[in-house]
This record gives sequence, structure tokens and C-alpha cells, in this order.
Amino acid sequence: MGEKFYITTAIAYTSRKPHIGNSYEIVMTDAIARYKRMQGFDVYFMTGTDEHGQKIEEYANAAGVTPKEYVDKVAGEIREICDLLNTTYDKFIRTTDSDHEKTVQKIFKKLYEQGDIYKSEYEGLYCTPCESFWTPSQLVDGKCPDCGRDVHAEKEEAYFLRLSKYQTQLEKFIEENEHFIYPEARKKEMLNNFIKPGLQDLCVSRNSFKWGIPVDFDPEHVVYVWIDALSNYITGIGYDPDGSSEMYKKYWPADVHIIGKDIVRFHTIYWPIMLMALGEPLPKQVYGHPWLLFGEDKMSKSRGNVIYADELCARFGVDAVRYYLLSEMPHAADGAITYETIIERFNSDLANTLGNLVNRTIAMQNKYFDGVIQPSNVTEEVDDDLKNAVKKAVLEVEKYISEYRMADAVEAVMNLARRSNKYIDETAPWALAKDEEKKARLGTVLYNLLESIRVIAVLLSPFMPSTADEILAQMNCDERSYDSVADFGGIKAGTKVGEAKPLFSRIDAEKMLEEIHAEIEAKKAAAAKAEENLITLPEISIDDFAKVELRAAKITACEPIKKAKKLLKLTLNDGTGKPRTVASGIANYYTPDDLIGRTVIVVANLKPAVLCGVESQGMILAADTADGVKVVFLDGVEPGSKIR
Repeated sequence: MGEKFYITTAIAYTSRKPHIGNSYEIVMTDAIARYKRMQGFDVYFMTGTDEHGQKIEEYANAAGVTPKEYVDKVAGEIREICDLLNTTYDKFIRTTDSDHEKTVQKIFKKLYEQGDIYKSEYEGLYCTPCESFWTPSQLVDGKCPDCGRDVHAEKEEAYFLRLSKYQTQLEKFIEENEHFIYPEARKKEMLNNFIKPGLQDLCVSRNSFKWGIPVDFDPEHVVYVWIDALSNYITGIGYDPDGSSEMYKKYWPADVHIIGKDIVRFHTIYWPIMLMALGEPLPKQVYGHPWLLFGEDKMSKSRGNVIYADELCARFGVDAVRYYLLSEMPHAADGAITYETIIERFNSDLANTLGNLVNRTIAMQNKYFDGVIQPSNVTEEVDDDLKNAVKKAVLEVEKYISEYRMADAVEAVMNLARRSNKYIDETAPWALAKDEEKKARLGTVLYNLLESIRVIAVLLSPFMPSTADEILAQMNCDERSYDSVADFGGIKAGTKVGEAKPLFSRIDAEKMLEEIHAEIEAKKAAAAKAEENLITLPEISIDDFAKVELRAAKITACEPIKKAKKLLKLTLNDGTGKPRTVASGIANYYTPDDLIGRTVIVVANLKPAVLCGVESQGMILAADTADGVKVVFLDGVEPGSKIR
């Protein structure tokens, strides 16, 4: 085997089934891995799932299953999509794997014993969806800087990783290794926005939930996401603080981590410092790719714009989906996906340019020479231009993949197909076929076309593996090695091509879009109906409604309730002259500062109930929305006013 090449994706979070935007990363990484194997590298390609945390625990509780049952289901869906997209990972790691969990405990203990992890108390602003703590200065418009959602005050005992201890060492490493963070814009962002202003020590344990890897010497705590999830890149290949495997020694450091641009900070600050503390080499490169958006928006179930890989593959085929993902994502800007552009790409690039080239060339070889490939011995100047285009495509693909410019690499192959179609127009084989004396020239022209198509198939194989196989099968060609494309002429004269079969059939855009939009509307209607059925309650009379006393009440004080992450204790002025206390489950959406001084609607005659040690004397009104819980405010209304 050749030189080693270890490549990873970020591990996918098992909160829910991934949409097509999440699938871009695994397809991109697979294309790089396939290309490197083709070049002769000893490739190890790892992907997998991140399965612990408070959010998983909450999702599982809502679904009425255990966290393990929940992540087993979602991890299964994620792996099925990886397999559906024909990705060639060597290992699918799960952070619930017992060997991973044991090694993470050892890593945590080693860092603690050498003083790089210490126990203290954390008080900060916490974003539950991102599982991240923030300082007030890090917030953007008072919201989480990563997801834009509300944060809430939280205080608890925790273990911390001494990021500050390694700040100078990390800064020096990044500046001395110019390609460690790629592309360049991400490097500048990390240095200028996060590292140089000063690193805060990182919270690496939690004791407010249980779904995580226990700290074995302090079982009240679970290992927090960063040490658990990021360690997968080394635990998955046999790292052990007590003595690592030969596999680890062979493949580490990773040649590249392929990750989304939103998690570059974790991979270029937290992860390198963890490795420095462990005394292990750092990965050679971290590439933060852009996002794939639906039109101009991030995909979101609440917006109804989520597209799933399995649905696209059923409609367009796996290779067409792979092609679209790779060709539509720019190198340094977000890409976009719409059904209209998928169909347009399918018809113009796959059916017209590539499919038409292969089909008519093989058909002409069968028609004019009974399928037998002729020698290439009657050359003209126009042939040199085609051969130069072939050589150029090979060099461009190699250059672009080395820079992770996948769309440019795919375009280089498609440009060769366009140039080959132009060569058909320039040489007019149908005209040559009418003149017996030009038979040898016709044979050369078709040889050149078939050789160009063979090179196209070899270059396409990392991106569209099944299509490449089909092209070479139709040509009855066994020569598909990467070395064979270095020089023009790898196809053997005397070989008989097979039958010409369409690779891609043109899509009736108008008809398919009508079908797609009808399906989308049907899904929306079904979802709305399901929600309507869910919230349908027995009818009540006006007398029943009159039993509920609603009053305007002003919030005069507000504070978190200890040991109750979702509850806030509200003190209300309801116009009676006596303070009213209400425990409300809105802590994930509002801070005390958001609420003090605001007027709300309180159910004033609700039977009191004790919640987490607080007697709650009523309930305030709020709405469930796509963006979370929204309290109904009545600012300007006098406290005590009755709501009718």
C-alpha cells in the first residue's frame, strides 16, 4: 500500500434525521477518499455519530423512550443515508460505543491528574440547543452567537479544561502552519475573533443531566460534549492513554478533518489544545466547508423547506444527487439547492452533455465499425486540441481536489465532456462515414472520442462511481487505473464496445415540478391535520369558560428556580395588593431581565401547586410557535384588569 491518508467528517448529532444539507459533507469526503485511493494512497475514512447531551435526553423524554433507544434509531437513519449515497467509509463510529466511552474516561482522568482539567463552579449564559455557555460580551443582540436563540442564566459545579494555559502555544502553531485552518478566511476569524482576545477555560463536564459518559472518579458529573465528541477522531483508530494501537500509530495525525464552517472553532481551538495537553500530534489540516441552503435560507422543518437525501435519490438517482451536491457548492461561499436547479443541472449537464456524448459515440462505433475500436493512425491538428483538453482536465482535477474545490473539479470533467461534444461537431463523423477513403480517419476520430470518454469516466469515478462504471461497461473497457490517464491512448484498438444505453433520460421539468409541489402541499396538509387532531379538545360551554378568571398582572420580580432548568419564579402584581407567585416553564426562552416590568395574563383562580419547592399560584399565558414559546404580553394594561 502507498502513503497513508486519514480523513474524517464531523460526527453527526443524533437529534433528528439529517437533511440534504447535512449530506453534502459525507459525499464530499467520500469523493476525496475515493480519489486518494485511486492515486494509490492507503486511505482510512471515518464518519459516525455524536450521541450524548442534554438535548438528546430531552428529545428522548418527549418521545417517551430511553436516550439509547432514541439515538439507536437516529444513528441508524444517518448510517442508512451514508450507505444510500454510496459512501466508502472504513469505520462508522458511535460515541455510545463501549470502547470509545472507556477511552474518553481515561482521557478525562489523565488530563485531570496532570492538572489540565480542574474542578470549579460555572455561572454563565447557556444555550440548550447548542449546549454552549457564553459570556455577555459573546452574545449577538442578546442571543446565542451560533444559533440566534435565547440563552438563560445557569450556575453549576463543573470541571474545566485550561485553554488559557495553551493559548500562546496554539497561536504559534496556527501562525507557523499556514494551511492548518483552511480556507484562509476561517484562519483569520479564529485568530482575530477568538484566540488573540484571550481564551476562557472551557467547561467540560455537567451535573444537571445524566445522558453522557460518567466521569469515573466523580460519577455525579458526565463528560461534556467537547472531550467526548472530538476524541472520536483518535479513539476510533485505537488511541489509548495507557498505550495506543499500531493502527493509531500508523494513521494519526489525521491528514484532514472535513467539517462545517459553524464548528471550526471547536476543531481549531478546543481540539488542538486537548491534543497538546495529551502530548499527541495535531491534525495536519481542518477544512471548514460552507453550507448548502434551500434557495437563500437554511433548511428548517418549521419553514417547511427541508429536503432529504433519500427522497432526492428516489426521484433523480444516487449519482445525480452526488453530482448536484458536489457541483453546486462553491469553494468559499454557501451553496443553494432548489428543485428547479436540480432538474436544470440534470438535463443540461447529465442528460445533454455527458449522456448524449457517451450514447452517440458508442452508437456510431457500433454503426460504422460493428463496435470494433480502430487504430488511431490518421491524425489531424484538431486532434491535438482534444488531447490537450484531456491532459488539462487531469491536471485540473488533481489541483482542485488538493484544494477541496470540489465544484471546480467536477466542472473540469464536465468541460472535457463539452469539449468532446465540440470535437464531434468539428470532425463530423457522419460525413466521414460517407467516404470510403476516409474510413481510417473516421476510425481515428471515434478512437479519440472513446479515449476521451474513458478518461472522463475515470475522473468521474470519485464523484459519480456508478455512472463511471456504467460508461466503462458500455465501452467494454477494463483500463480504469489513475496512472492510465496520464497519457492519451489507454484504450485498446481491436476491443469491441457494448450496446449504447442512455445514462440519463431528460426530465419533463414542468411535469415533475407540478408533482413535487403537489407532494409538498399534501405533506403540509397532512401535518396541519395531524396537529389539528392533536390539539382538538371537547367543546365547552360559555359557562365553562366563565369559570376561568384571567387577569392582567405586572411582573415585579423574577429569578431562576434552583434544580429546575426550565422554571422561572415570577412575582406578580395582580391588582389585589398581595403579591402572587407563579412558577413558569419559560426559562429556556426568557431571562429575568426580559420579563421584569412586563405585563402578562395570569389564570388567577387556578388551584395552587408546588413545583420544585415553589408554590405556584396560577399560570401565565404563552403561545407555542415555530421559534419556541412566546409569552403573551399586555404592556400598558393596568394590573388587575380582567380579561374577557
